[in-house]
Amino acid sequence: MDKADLKQDKKTAAGAVHAHEKRLHPGKTMTKFAKGGKTNAQMKTLGRGLAKVANQKKSSFTYKKGA
Repeated sequence: MDKADLKQDKKTAAGAVHAHEKRLHPGKTMTKFAKGGKTNAQMKTLGRGLAKVANQKKSSFTYKKGA
């Protein structure tokens, strides 16, 4: 998936969620979407602690599970 497509998808999803909130929850603050976090797949391959650390580093850096 292209970065531009992903950006457009996120914008579309945010617009739909915010429209829902404006209709059903007037006067409340809008939802702030999470930026991401460790995934179940990362935890299965790396373990919980290393997945958390790996997620905080740059995406170009790769971690390998130790022996």
